[in-house]
Amino acid sequence: MPQNQNNSAKTYVGLMSGTSLDGVDGVMVRLSEPVDKADAGMQIIATAYIPFDAGLRQQAMRLQQTSENELHHEALLANDLARTYAACVKKLQTAAGGQTVHAIGVHGQTIRHRPELGYTRQTNNPALLAELTGVDVIADFRTRDIAAGGQGAPLVPAFHRAVFGRAGASSVVANIGGISNISVLAADGSTRGFDTGPGNVLMDAWVLQHQGKSYDANGDWAAHGAVIPALLSSMMDEAYLKMLPPKSTGRDLFHPAWLQGKLQGFEAASPVDVQATLCEFTALTLVNDIARHAADATHVYVCGGGAFNHQLLQRLQALLAAQSCAAVVSSTAVLGVAPEQVEALAFAWLAQRFCLRLPGNLADVTGAAGGRILGALYPA
Repeated sequence: MPQNQNNSAKTYVGLMSGTSLDGVDGVMVRLSEPVDKADAGMQIIATAYIPFDAGLRQQAMRLQQTSENELHHEALLANDLARTYAACVKKLQTAAGGQTVHAIGVHGQTIRHRPELGYTRQTNNPALLAELTGVDVIADFRTRDIAAGGQGAPLVPAFHRAVFGRAGASSVVANIGGISNISVLAADGSTRGFDTGPGNVLMDAWVLQHQGKSYDANGDWAAHGAVIPALLSSMMDEAYLKMLPPKSTGRDLFHPAWLQGKLQGFEAASPVDVQATLCEFTALTLVNDIARHAADATHVYVCGGGAFNHQLLQRLQALLAAQSCAAVVSSTAVLGVAPEQVEALAFAWLAQRFCLRLPGNLADVTGAAGGRILGALYPA
């Protein structure tokens, strides 16, 4: 990654807990002001990961759907998340030898995402996080974009363009967490991006149900199955996949009940074949959108947990070739950024944008009325 010693550089922490509900990734990074082009300074100082314990994960899963006394349960989850975030910050500070942090950018945990109804909800208690860490906290990044008529997501394409974009080169950054999104970094400098559909969310739910594992390590289980063409076709009939961007989605649509509906008539299918079909479904939704919107891309750089699913990456490469796309699939590690660090870095960058009073969204991506300063400040 490009590095530059700059007198105006400050240290930020980015925290991300995504739709996979596995834990929180944290990055401490020194950013020059502003990081708005690929040759700007960005120096990673420390990284950390705190897994969610079973109770916290269960709390978060419970709030993915309507339930009794939701306000109470969300408040308790927000407090527990803030304490987990604070533990991650402490781990980063310890690793960095007590480095002074200018601000923390934290995404929070998405429990509802309904931009078509004018709201999104990332639960968190940033006031408690500021109290526990003694550092300014920037949170609630998505609602300002929605207030301006946007989807509130994805927000990472602006960061991808700033850090990974190269003049005269066309590439795609595919962020595969619970949900998948792509950033199309066109050779002319323009940027597009949107959620393509499910990432790991359905695969994780299925392997948990049938093997008691939180994820399919390396995609090994899926690799032993055979795709069920009729089931795959039924999944591909989902209306969201046919929508034009800007668009975004989440667990509000792609959840176990959605999968159970698709499995009607396939009750006799082998669980491992269903897993193979889910892996193919994730890969095909990504590849179809890359073929539609970035057919000239030379590279597809994958980040998020999906970057560690070897079977998924192999299917991405094979399906791209089948659609005559010459793009080479690799992880963002080849660009100097570990795939599990990209989203946390993005929220450190968004915190910097807020502190500098610069827009953090791309209107062409989210559909907002224009660029907006994203986030809300909770002073230490």
